[in-house]
Amino acid sequence: MRLVTWNVLWRFQPDWRERERAILEMLDLLRPDVLGMQECWATPDRTQADVVAERLGMHAMFAGPSLPPLPEPPEHPDQEGVALGVGLVSRWPIGQTHVHALPVTHRQVPPTALQARIERPESPFDVIVAATEWELRFVADHVAQTRRLAQLLTAPSPRPVFLLADLNCDPTQRQYDPFAAAGVQETWDAGDEDRPAVTLSSEVPFAPFEAIGQIDRRIDHILVAPDRGVTVEGAFTVPDPVDGVFGSDHFPVIADVRL
Repeated sequence: MRLVTWNVLWRFQPDWRERERAILEMLDLLRPDVLGMQECWATPDRTQADVVAERLGMHAMFAGPSLPPLPEPPEHPDQEGVALGVGLVSRWPIGQTHVHALPVTHRQVPPTALQARIERPESPFDVIVAATEWELRFVADHVAQTRRLAQLLTAPSPRPVFLLADLNCDPTQRQYDPFAAAGVQETWDAGDEDRPAVTLSSEVPFAPFEAIGQIDRRIDHILVAPDRGVTVEGAFTVPDPVDGVFGSDHFPVIADVRL
């Protein structure tokens, strides 16, 4: 079973339509069974998760709001009235869902984490899709949010549980400590060490160089609740553009697992 997580950069610049074409073409190649999307756009009648699901013949769910805050005023007309959140796309039907508000003290609106049951016939499982705080001045919120996600991931359950998230930190930073303390499984540890361990790269022309705590680090993760009978067969990222176009400032992270 293939899991993918990808921060897809909402409708931020550069040209979001051209980037979305590159995202869809990359997903055609990756063929995920489950995809978690951060910075996913949503209009009143359609979401980016719907676009992907229709392309791949899958099921979709969206929850918001999420981080970062929307630009005010909008940077271009295609951002007018468009929400930003997290998206879930699944090959199997999406069952029971919960939307969790992550803790926040510095922002007016808390970001949400979407938790959903994936009704895989032979073995249902749960996924959580989320994005966390990133600004260094709000590090207390960042730690509180990763702590809450670690609690959600490791809560008692008879099923496997996966977290597909832009955590805005790598395992060497203290914001990641709640996951290490909870003993969660990092799928990257089963990956190919020859692949670059970076998911927000300064080599992308529109990389956010101001994100000094995240740039040139592996900040996007697929984590597994401990002791749930999950075997990770491999993990990797794809740092390549599609026909010269990067779909996002983040690279997708892919994990192949067996339940």
